[in-house]
Amino acid sequence: MSDHRLFRLDGKVTAVTGAGSGIGRSIVLLFARRGARLAVIDVDSEAAAAVADEARALVADAEPFTCDVSDSDQVEAAFAGVHRRFGSLDILVNNAGIGHVGRAADTSEEDFDRLFAVNVKGVFLCTKAALPMLVERGGGVILNMASIASLIGVEDRFAYSMSKGAVLTMTKSVAIDYIDLHVRCNCICPARVYTPLVDGFLQKYYPGRESEMMERLAGYQPIGRMAQPEEVAYLALYLCCDESAFITGQAVPFDGGVLLV
Repeated sequence: MSDHRLFRLDGKVTAVTGAGSGIGRSIVLLFARRGARLAVIDVDSEAAAAVADEARALVADAEPFTCDVSDSDQVEAAFAGVHRRFGSLDILVNNAGIGHVGRAADTSEEDFDRLFAVNVKGVFLCTKAALPMLVERGGGVILNMASIASLIGVEDRFAYSMSKGAVLTMTKSVAIDYIDLHVRCNCICPARVYTPLVDGFLQKYYPGRESEMMERLAGYQPIGRMAQPEEVAYLALYLCCDESAFITGQAVPFDGGVLLV
């Protein structure tokens, strides 16, 4: 196979949740350039439509779907829509998620429940909806977005770490349960990634200390900076394409050296 045919997704129907911004948007646009047909799923209908338009500008077949991944009715409707629009599904990227700052003693029940609903239940509901289509297709790929917090303790991230730890164990469970049906399931465990959401996060949790905390976020990685969403997308591409056909059930660190120290 010549190099220009490597890492291709030609004709593969790919559903990406949380696709309206940040890592999800970068995954959609990279996959579009590699030939995928894309279901662009986001709770923000305008953001989903805008990213689908960007993908179409790259000559990709793309369709936006509005969906709150924590709502079972919306998830069922969205994936039924994907099936009607594309006729099948080859890849699911469970990227939708939310963050939270806090220790166990100062995490409210409301915040805990919301994190569980989006980061855990959302992955479950989308996986459950996608699996029949993947199995019907004869196999496929599920890629989950976990976190470095799935692997190590991260200060002031109690509930967030809990939720991403659950994503890791769901990944391994799906991988072992569906390996005989040719469905691969892996997750990416990023350290800090700079997206537009970071600025809002700093304003919410660290008002007046944004510059200080931005430096701390960058310095958390021994490599000296946060990752870019496009860098995560390239790892996602590898894990979703045929070149990684021997990899399943893995939590792949994307950490800028965090695990070295």
